[in-house]
Amino acid sequence: MSRIKDLFENKTTGILSLYFCAGHPTNIPTSHIIRTLARRGIDMLEIGIPFSDPMADGPVIQDAATKSLHGGMTLRRLFTELEDIRSDVSIPLILMGYLNPIMQFGIEAFCQRCAEVGIDGVIIPDLPFADYLRDIKPVANRYGLNVIMLITPETSDERIRLIDEHTDGFIYMVSSAATTGAQREFDAQKQAYFKHVDDLKLRNPRMIGFGISNKQTLASAQSAAAGAIIGSKFVSLLDETQDPEVALTRLLEALNS
Repeated sequence: MSRIKDLFENKTTGILSLYFCAGHPTNIPTSHIIRTLARRGIDMLEIGIPFSDPMADGPVIQDAATKSLHGGMTLRRLFTELEDIRSDVSIPLILMGYLNPIMQFGIEAFCQRCAEVGIDGVIIPDLPFADYLRDIKPVANRYGLNVIMLITPETSDERIRLIDEHTDGFIYMVSSAATTGAQREFDAQKQAYFKHVDDLKLRNPRMIGFGISNKQTLASAQSAAAGAIIGSKFVSLLDETQDPEVALTRLLEALNS
């Protein structure tokens, strides 16, 4: 059983996943951040692959990616840093990045390296679904790699069902058709979107991301799906504190107050 499937079968609600950008802060090894968060009980991690044109990301993650790239982070270096991560980390690890760096690395080589270092899934926001079915899915399947697809309030029911049929792991529900960034609350329109997708009775579990930064948005997400993904808020705290332990403590305080 895959680590992602195992997580969702053993914990059906209240899952908390965090996103951070590999290579940011530049003075902290990516492996150290992963180990710190896993030790503190985070359920799943999304590790961002820095890219020069992250179109789905807001200013906080864009800034982190820029600093990471200036610090010398590359996809090849990231795989090297992760080579022994499975010696003491058992939670699901997902790479999140744009198609260009993955294509430059090579699809087959990328999936093979993911399998070698123990990556469980990948999220590629700008990957067209037709290209996924034709070019990516067959290779990813050979290496046991889940390709996680995103849906938004603008995604049709037909497309959502198609994604549900042809992917495994979980479905990433983007809370709004906007870039990443913290929000104070989810309005009635977003709540209606969450309920509508829930009523579709999909095969895959769902995680809600984009805009979760406080107790209200976390509760809304975790009541409408298997759990929540937090990115910008944690990335900004990492940037402020330069310490994953302190950043996580401050994040958990914000989520509980």
